[in-house]
Amino acid sequence: MSFLRPSALYELLITYSSLRWMPCQSWGFLRWPGLEGFMRLLVVVLLWSMLSEIRHIPSSSMYPTLRVGDRIIVEKASYYIRSPAIHDIVTFQDPTQQPGDTEQGVFIKRIVAKAGDLVQVDHGWLYVNGTAQKEDFIAERPTYKSILTYVPQGHVYVLGDNRNNSYDSHVWGPLPIKNIVGRFVMCCYRPSN
Repeated sequence: MSFLRPSALYELLITYSSLRWMPCQSWGFLRWPGLEGFMRLLVVVLLWSMLSEIRHIPSSSMYPTLRVGDRIIVEKASYYIRSPAIHDIVTFQDPTQQPGDTEQGVFIKRIVAKAGDLVQVDHGWLYVNGTAQKEDFIAERPTYKSILTYVPQGHVYVLGDNRNNSYDSHVWGPLPIKNIVGRFVMCCYRPSN
């Protein structure tokens, strides 16, 4: 009965060593990684905690981009390499905080102007260097009016996307770059309601 004998193709596949091994045939991959693997994990966790953080959004000042209760990932390394750019969303320490205060106030806003720019809010529009900015990310046009402000070296001008409900540069002026903690990367959790 020759039809019960394995075919030549089957014998080739069985004898070819790389096709014979399958990951599910060996449970060795489930072993504890040992000291070497543990040290790699420890290094990754330490780097992650030094270069990024997870923050909670407590207010609606960045609505509709970020909502109350959102959890966001902020990376803290890129501004060592490059300067903050316009439209970056940044977290920063409260510039109005007194030196003796123990509680650290951290805000999140969008950069709308950089050093050397002239900024003004008038008739519901943001003007940077005399040019009205097209902003499709804001909740509504601002109802307030601000004076023409020069952004000095080492500073940026930040505004919340919810312009009428935001404590930002239109209240306390340009933000020193040294106060910036990090840059918004992504929203990692958004509550359902």
